[in-house]
Amino acid sequence: MKNDDEQIGLILNRRDALILLGATGATLITGCSAGETPDASARTTSNSTSGAAANSSVASAPGCVVRPAETEGPYFVDEKLNRSDIRSDPSDGSIKDGTPLELTFNVSQLAKNSCAPLAGAVVDVWHCDAEGVYSDVRDPRFFDTRGKKFLRGYQVTDASGKVAFKTIYPGWYEGRTVHIHFTVRTNPAAASAHEFTSQIYFDDAMNNKVFENPPYSSKGKRTMTNEQDGIYRENGAQLILALKPAGSGYAGTFDIALQTS
Repeated sequence: MKNDDEQIGLILNRRDALILLGATGATLITGCSAGETPDASARTTSNSTSGAAANSSVASAPGCVVRPAETEGPYFVDEKLNRSDIRSDPSDGSIKDGTPLELTFNVSQLAKNSCAPLAGAVVDVWHCDAEGVYSDVRDPRFFDTRGKKFLRGYQVTDASGKVAFKTIYPGWYEGRTVHIHFTVRTNPAAASAHEFTSQIYFDDAMNNKVFENPPYSSKGKRTMTNEQDGIYRENGAQLILALKPAGSGYAGTFDIALQTS
């Protein structure tokens, strides 16, 4: 995997974000070309923003935090699987084993000096299984899972800008720290569609805790921490997902706001 992310993001509070928008009219998310094939080199999205921190005084929506875009990587496949539970493989009905993870996105839109829920946005997620394997791709170094579709799917944000996925805590593979890929697309069928692509990370202490247990423990000790990952070192600290216990696993909410015009 090509570690070629070069995006730099800043954490802004609501006041700073609104000053930036009002003073510059800057476009903080850009359109992207169609995805490359799974075996192609990693692709990045440029000059994108995202973010949200709870603030009910702004259009009953979260405040605005700039989050950096990161490389899409070579493993994106537009499967068009509209589903909230991505643990299963539609090809054979099998369920991926791993620590349960409830992943929620709250998507908002920066517009007219406010931050409001963004309905109708398509949120794709994809990540590896407990063994570090992705579905429906061929990587000559590690695996060939073409035809499988586990741990992939999308949801469309509701009126409150929310989507939720049931998945498992991702494993690790050589050359990367633990992560989940995601893309948010607005009006994906239109010529004016916008796309924001980035990655979600986890605290290393949490990674260590999860990987002490099966099925992760059978893979052995991971070879890369967050700070050893070149992509993470650019801006990954701004993309860590805070988790809380939920049943036999964990739950986390990722807030993200986009400017699409």
